[in-house]
Amino acid sequence: MPRAARAVPALALQLSVQFASREHRAMLPRHLLARWVRAALRRGPDGKPPAPTGEAAQITLRFVGADEGRQLNREFRQRDYPTNVLTFAYQNWPPCADIVLCDSVVAAEAQAQGKVIADHYAHLVVHGVLHALGWDHLRDAQAQRMEQAEREILARLGIGDPYGDGGGRGDA
Repeated sequence: MPRAARAVPALALQLSVQFASREHRAMLPRHLLARWVRAALRRGPDGKPPAPTGEAAQITLRFVGADEGRQLNREFRQRDYPTNVLTFAYQNWPPCADIVLCDSVVAAEAQAQGKVIADHYAHLVVHGVLHALGWDHLRDAQAQRMEQAEREILARLGIGDPYGDGGGRGDA
C-alpha cells in the first residue's frame, strides 16, 4: 500500500497589505492574498518543501498606481516605466520581502492577455514570493524552472497556466 503524502507544515506568516492605490482593493481581500502567498511559500528557496524554523515569513504586498510603480522601477532597476511586480527581498529563508504590484499595469496585461484580473494578480503574487525565496529567471534554465513552479502552484489554486494562450514571460 502506498504511503500517504506527508503534510507540509505551514510556515507562520506575517503579512502586511498596503493599498496606495485602491483601484482593485475590493477584489483582493486579505484572506485571498494570504492564500496565494502561502501557496508560493510551500515551494521553499530550493524548490523543496522547507523545514520549519520557528520564525515567520514577513511579506508586505503593496498595491500602487503607475506613478509610484514607475518611480520605484526607475530608482531600483533603472527602467523608466511602471512594471507589473517588483520584489525587494531582504532575506530568503524565512523570507522577508516587500512585493510591489502596479494595478494599472496588471489590469492592462490581464486585458491584453484575455485573463481574469484576479488570476493575473495571483500569478504575480506567486511570482513575487518566489523571487523573495531567491528564485530568478535571468537565464533560460532558471526561467523554465520558475515558470514550471508557478504553473504548479497556480494549478493547486485552481488557476490555469499563466504562460499559455498569450501570457508571455513578464518583465519582473
